[in-house]
Amino acid sequence: MTTYGYTCGLDAAVDVIGGKWKPLILWALHVDTRRFGELRRDVPGISEKMLIRQLREMEAVGIVHREMYREVPPRVEYSLTEFGRSLNAALVPLSEWGEQHMDRIGLARQCEHDGAAPEPALD
Repeated sequence: MTTYGYTCGLDAAVDVIGGKWKPLILWALHVDTRRFGELRRDVPGISEKMLIRQLREMEAVGIVHREMYREVPPRVEYSLTEFGRSLNAALVPLSEWGEQHMDRIGLARQCEHDGAAPEPALD
């Protein structure tokens, strides 16, 4: 075991972005600061409760900054910290890999769902 029980750097990174939603939230924040409602639209399928939970966890780790404006109605904005921007940059190659193989992955998932064996890849 290494520092804090992590076995390697990937173990630590997955601890920070683990799950379905965190990478999608990070990606939604890569362009600019977003309000809560904008993030809900940018991350389809996420519930309000889950978005709140994920944002709190990301804020606690230091990858997301939450800014609350004392006005009526209250306004809250979320942005990436420098630490979060560096993590997002590390996700770019993973996103590119996903784009290149999206059809293959989708077909394999569909076959898995249907109970059929996928066709062998012709790479």
